[in-house]
Amino acid sequence: MPKLPTGQRQVPNWPVLDLGDSPHVSFDDWRLEVTGLCDNPFTIGWREFLALPQAEDVSDFHCVTTWSRMDNQWQGVRFRTIAEAAVPGPDAAYVLCTGYDHMPGTRIPYTTNLPLARAVEDDVLLVHTWEGQPLPQDHGGPCRMITPKLYAWKGTKWIRKIEFLAANQPGFWEERGYSDTAEPWFEDRYS
Repeated sequence: MPKLPTGQRQVPNWPVLDLGDSPHVSFDDWRLEVTGLCDNPFTIGWREFLALPQAEDVSDFHCVTTWSRMDNQWQGVRFRTIAEAAVPGPDAAYVLCTGYDHMPGTRIPYTTNLPLARAVEDDVLLVHTWEGQPLPQDHGGPCRMITPKLYAWKGTKWIRKIEFLAANQPGFWEERGYSDTAEPWFEDRYS
């Protein structure tokens, strides 16, 4: 299988795409709320997040707008580590992730959805470091989620909330016609 999905072109840089809202969230103000169908809901700050087991990974980043940046070096916390701490209930089958960003001029936050089984894959991380440096603010710093096997909109920038759900709840782009599954290897861009 080729390394680059069909319909994608490789880029050397990392283009910046967002809703038009690029929030500046300080380390002191950053919080991650983990809630929903779980036995141990919690909210942690930056220090508690960094105290969790850290992981390093190298993975590709595929944008729905047809570019891919290959072999990115990441450091952060595996989503699975967060899920294990929360202890999802037996009915939890999906996650809805929410960012600090909003659609400009509205109170509509950025959200995206994933099946829980996809979210706990080894390469799904909440990252704070990219290429050995703190994650740039315009790319979701101080912390964003990455989903290397899916198009990048499934990885919430400026992540602030993870909610475990029984039923699938479409996120921001999914409500606007983007694919629910977002598989780059099938050019699964739109529903």
